[in-house]
Amino acid sequence: MKGLKHVALSAVAFGLLAFTAGCGSNADGKSANGNNGTSLSGDVAIDGSSTVYPIMEAIAEEYMAEQPNVKVSVGFSGTGGGFKKLIAGDTDISDASRPIKDEEKAGLEKKAIDYTQFEIAYDGLSVVVNKDNTWVDHLTVDELKKLWLNSGKTKYWSDIRPEWPKEEVKFYAPGTDSGTFDYFDEVILEKKQIEEKATLSEDDNTIVNGVSGDKNAIGFFGFAYYYENKDKLKVVPIDSGNGAVEPTHESIKNGSYAPLSRPLYLYAANQSVKEKEQVADYLEFALENAGEMAEEVGYVKMQQEKYDEDLKKLEELKK
Repeated sequence: MKGLKHVALSAVAFGLLAFTAGCGSNADGKSANGNNGTSLSGDVAIDGSSTVYPIMEAIAEEYMAEQPNVKVSVGFSGTGGGFKKLIAGDTDISDASRPIKDEEKAGLEKKAIDYTQFEIAYDGLSVVVNKDNTWVDHLTVDELKKLWLNSGKTKYWSDIRPEWPKEEVKFYAPGTDSGTFDYFDEVILEKKQIEEKATLSEDDNTIVNGVSGDKNAIGFFGFAYYYENKDKLKVVPIDSGNGAVEPTHESIKNGSYAPLSRPLYLYAANQSVKEKEQVADYLEFALENAGEMAEEVGYVKMQQEKYDEDLKKLEELKK
């Protein structure tokens, strides 16, 4: 199993926008889902959310260890970028950190591409500051909004609370193709313009490096990226009206970390599932192992009943 550090190193060392996980062999010859020892071949193409990417990279690696003749490629062009590739027919599965938008549904419909949505894990969008930031102990939703909404003026910490330093705030955020950006834009900014001076990037490691390298920086991304980098970042508890709550596995799963807890998704092209045995097999493996893999890379698994429901949905789809 490879963690986020491997992801970061792979992206930097090889300059990849898409990562193909390493593969191995399975001595007993069983397929990924125990399908009578059937050996499969072919490709499975996945792209989408950088937030969901670590889960899918881990699942792909484990799957290819059991099905070495199947090549699973996993990209991270952002949720919006992933849907564009699904609409273009370039991928079999799109992973997403937000639900599909109406215009994306329309794009798929225009291309006669039917799809099925699956939920695979929970995430808590995490707000982080520099480890040396001693003044921010929590933020209310209103303060978070005041920080990140574009005002056309230089923003200082003292603008949020007068006792905070009069130091310019430096902002780091996911790119506009990111489902994390869309989610924050909807629930915090209410679809108004984000701070124009923010550094935006589809690569969450850019945010990690930006915030960890500047005492006055603030950023946000999926919980797994904070979890992997908690030794060099400080997470900010958020108060939505019931007291400040820090994102943890428990607060994300029970929904008390509000309003920044959210589900993560897979969107599968129905035709790929029906016509490509390796895609159906991979998807079954993914749903059977998503909870464990999500926890491994820092996210939160759903209740088992939800995975069971998704597996039933997949069985119906394969008929």
